[in-house]
Amino acid sequence: MGQALATIVKPLPDSLFTLHDGSAEMRWEAMAGQGFHTPNDRFFVRNHTFTPLIDAGTWRLRLHGPGIRHPGAYSYDELRSMPSRTMDVAIECAGNGRRFYATQQHTPTPGTQWGLGAVGVARWRGVPLRYLLEQAGLRPEAVDVLPTGLDAPFEDYGHVRRPLPVEKALDDVLVAHEMNGRPLPPDHGFPVRLVVPGWVGIASIKWLGDIEVATRELATPWNTVFYREVTTQPVKSAFELPWDTALRAGARHLLRGRSWSGRGRVVRVEVSVDGGHTWKRAELQGKSLANAWIRWHVGWAPRRPGPVVLMARATDESGATQPLVAPRHPLGYCFGAVAQHPITVVSG
Repeated sequence: MGQALATIVKPLPDSLFTLHDGSAEMRWEAMAGQGFHTPNDRFFVRNHTFTPLIDAGTWRLRLHGPGIRHPGAYSYDELRSMPSRTMDVAIECAGNGRRFYATQQHTPTPGTQWGLGAVGVARWRGVPLRYLLEQAGLRPEAVDVLPTGLDAPFEDYGHVRRPLPVEKALDDVLVAHEMNGRPLPPDHGFPVRLVVPGWVGIASIKWLGDIEVATRELATPWNTVFYREVTTQPVKSAFELPWDTALRAGARHLLRGRSWSGRGRVVRVEVSVDGGHTWKRAELQGKSLANAWIRWHVGWAPRRPGPVVLMARATDESGATQPLVAPRHPLGYCFGAVAQHPITVVSG
């Protein structure tokens, strides 16, 4: 999916990203030394077509449909003047980890061959979708809410759009206009995007321009052809290290990483430095948030040079632990197995 690299507005340095066709994957080593949030300049980019440049002065967010009593439209300034909420939330592409179906499990799947970098946590600020729906006079018989983006139509499927059940829309969904304390960058949805905590990234529609509220279940290509029956992501972990990096033998290293889950807070992380034969519990750093990630670290002093496979596995509050093998998904979604991270230990 996607077109050329010109689909991204701001040029992205190779030191921070791996570029795919029309999208950009964060390099995990770019998060080393960073704080809890993913800086805007290294947050992954996933586009179906290209980043539109929208004039906030003429932009309107339209609410309509039989599920509300008072349809209308809001300007950017009107939206920013409404009661707001700030949330730390991860957004993760449904295909994050897809390449490991091929490289680890020898069952390749189609689509962008993401490693683990199609995820990021930002501090989002905006208007709760619940507030907008209540202001519009939400009817008791409302069933689905359909947000639609203003990016160009994708092939013959139309604008990117994916329905949410009204229960989720009323729960914790944000109509966000800020990302890490600044207006949304164009590549991340300016002027306004949806942020849907805990759900796969396709639900968090960028360049939001239209919200339909229906009194029946809705279907679009983004919940029937693509991303069918995909909502939350499984538990995942990643090291803040380059792939195939070299570490010195005889020195003590602090292996750092992050773990997250679409199903709740991460409560335990274990690390293996011998390909999964033995595991050591990592020390968790800071609070673990249900819709974000937890940072962790573990000390290691390799004795001998040679190839090593690092592995990290997390357990969330639902009791789910990363397995060694993930069930294959035909479109490469929801890879949740422990990722095998190769490094080389070199003589000091």
